Amino acid sequence: MNALLPPSLDDLERMAHAAWAALPAEFRTLAGDVIFRIEDFADEQTLAEVGLEDPLDLTGLYSGPDLTERSIMDPSPHAPMVFLYRHAILFEWISHGDVPLAELVSHVLVHEIGHHFGLSDDDMDTLLDEAD
Repeated sequence: MNALLPPSLDDLERMAHAAWAALPAEFRTLAGDVIFRIEDFADEQTLAEVGLEDPLDLTGLYSGPDLTERSIMDPSPHAPMVFLYRHAILFEWISHGDVPLAELVSHVLVHEIGHHFGLSDDDMDTLLDEAD
């Protein structure tokens, strides 16, 4: 990573894979085969589906059935995917100014994996509050 250039899509992908690898093996096993996609921005359709207008407001997104909705009877379940949006993550990173980028990428990744496990944003906020 060049210190004079913003981190690239590949840089964020490496950070996401490092964050994933740092999670406990049991957690990764329970999560199964989650696909990671790093994109510059969420597209207009995605923003509309989540009720946002500004692409800088969406740092990540989980797509696919969560583990509570899956059935072995589904003929071809949609692959679970976690999207990380580079520009929104960089914007949040710059706005905070005191959080290492790799830590922010890890936070967004874990948050989206929480949705894979069927947790809502409120559930995750409660868990984080209880952990503090």
